[in-house]
Amino acid sequence: MDKTMKSNRRGFLKGGAAVAGLAAGAVQSAKGIPPEAELKVKGTTPELIAYGERSPFVTSVRKPVAERDSPDMFGLMFHVLTPLQDSVGSITPSSLHYVATHRGSFIPQIDPKEHRLMIHGMVDRPLIFTMDDLKRLPTVTRVHFIECIGNRAKPSHKNVQETHGMTSNSEWTGVLLSTLLKECGVQSGASWIVGEGAEEIKGASSVPLGKAQDDCLVAWGMNGEPIRPQQGFPLRLIVPGFEGIFQTKYVRRIKVVDRYYMTYNDYGHINPDPKATALGNQIGPKSVITYPSAGQQLNGPGFYEISGLAWSGGGAVRTVEVSTDKGQTWKKADFRTPAFKMAHVRFGLGWKWDGKECVILSRCTDDLGTVQPSRAEAAKYFNKPLTDDFRVPGADNTIQHWRIASDGSVHNEFV
Repeated sequence: MDKTMKSNRRGFLKGGAAVAGLAAGAVQSAKGIPPEAELKVKGTTPELIAYGERSPFVTSVRKPVAERDSPDMFGLMFHVLTPLQDSVGSITPSSLHYVATHRGSFIPQIDPKEHRLMIHGMVDRPLIFTMDDLKRLPTVTRVHFIECIGNRAKPSHKNVQETHGMTSNSEWTGVLLSTLLKECGVQSGASWIVGEGAEEIKGASSVPLGKAQDDCLVAWGMNGEPIRPQQGFPLRLIVPGFEGIFQTKYVRRIKVVDRYYMTYNDYGHINPDPKATALGNQIGPKSVITYPSAGQQLNGPGFYEISGLAWSGGGAVRTVEVSTDKGQTWKKADFRTPAFKMAHVRFGLGWKWDGKECVILSRCTDDLGTVQPSRAEAAKYFNKPLTDDFRVPGADNTIQHWRIASDGSVHNEFV
């Protein structure tokens, strides 16, 4: 037996010993297990052949943000939350990706054969691209998260879907915006772009030209298929690491300009506090434990894996630490998925719960060396009193606490 096989065997035995308590308690013996009950469901119907569906035993769903009055008096939805508590891995299924709309505007139904993207303004050659034109160009596929700036915890929130459900992570396919800008020829003096979508309320956002020429995508693909209508079909501008409102859906026009434009989307970013303004674009670093998290139940003392997600608009997540004693001590978690730039990464840490009440939390550090702050640290930075009413200006990336009671129930510990 070579050294590698011996090492792997020792690792397996060590891991087996770590979770041996499962067989002694929570996990049922293999002896005497009754045969599985069968549930007769649809077989090879035309619908299932054409497009699959999930098991009837899987019931995870999105839900509206209650405090945003969704649906409103007209039956329109503003924001719909991703069920992070049920997530596995780091990719969010397209059908569960969070949804944000401009004042509950209707989702346009756009024929991709008729859709056009115009790039004009301070360019040498204003161009109009069809979808076929775009797909003839070099294609890139990248994993990036999107997060709404309103994604923040409140004392009233009952689970991680409510505290953090306005972020999702997908694999996006399209063409780099820099490729299109080169085709058009950006003129000297240009410093911003303005992207406009085809929504009823013309969502438009100003993005620095340097960012546009760096890593922005004009995407038509999402998780291996065309972008869903709620996410901007047939074309969406992806601005990695920036808050969700910059990721223009149904993008139809990009204007190259020499100054910041005040658009419908940009009005909310005016803030007299320069510290808050600086936090308005880039998200993170941020992390949250999704298991165990509020609303879930532990089945008695024993071994569990603490699992969660971390992300940063400043690059890739470098490390994630987990505390099971309310921040008194920290242990480094392992990554369960690749840590891409401006993308969710799944982390995990083995933990043996002794059955006593405790508070668990996570914090991450990104490529820039920036460490996720506590609410107390954020309040001190902004020179504000730390109360339940304290609202972090800009994007809130503060640490989330979960309290595990002695009966195994998990609750939102708003600190």
